[in-house]
Amino acid sequence: MATKNYTVKYRRKLNGKTDYRNRLLLLKSMKTRLVIRKSLNNIHVQFVSFDKSGDKIVAAANSKELEKKYGWKFSTGNVPAAYLTGYLCGIKAKHKNIKDAIVDLGLQNTGERLYAVLKGVLDAGINVPHSNEIIPKDDRIYGIHITNFVKSAPKNQFSKNKPENIKTVIEDIKNKINRS
Repeated sequence: MATKNYTVKYRRKLNGKTDYRNRLLLLKSMKTRLVIRKSLNNIHVQFVSFDKSGDKIVAAANSKELEKKYGWKFSTGNVPAAYLTGYLCGIKAKHKNIKDAIVDLGLQNTGERLYAVLKGVLDAGINVPHSNEIIPKDDRIYGIHITNFVKSAPKNQFSKNKPENIKTVIEDIKNKINRS
């Protein structure tokens, strides 16, 4: 009679997509999870609550929404876009009566864009436990680094979208988000 010597691991664990130990800890907290995922050009933010039949997405936002609905003319994968995406999702979650959440970054490397999303959610009024040391400085969130780079670049390199005052654009979009 043969005995079982090998246990097959979960497929998502083998593919490096899920850390089940971390996921279990997040689910035990019984709080809504703030799931932040980034790609090269976009930021995806979701508020997810656990249900026995499967996770339920309560509120979601994608950085592409900034272009389509709010007139964002710059890259959708930079720090200011990440901040606005977090702010947009935070406002949507607030309308669904979510008051607090816990951050779920998955297996991603930490980075400024992820924490800019967190800053946007915090500014929208959602309570999320965090350390103030990880939040990007306002210069980064308001795109001062982008403006400085464009000023130092050759003249015709950025003729299409000149981010001369991204801070006012961000404030305008925040006002549009609050009105909608």
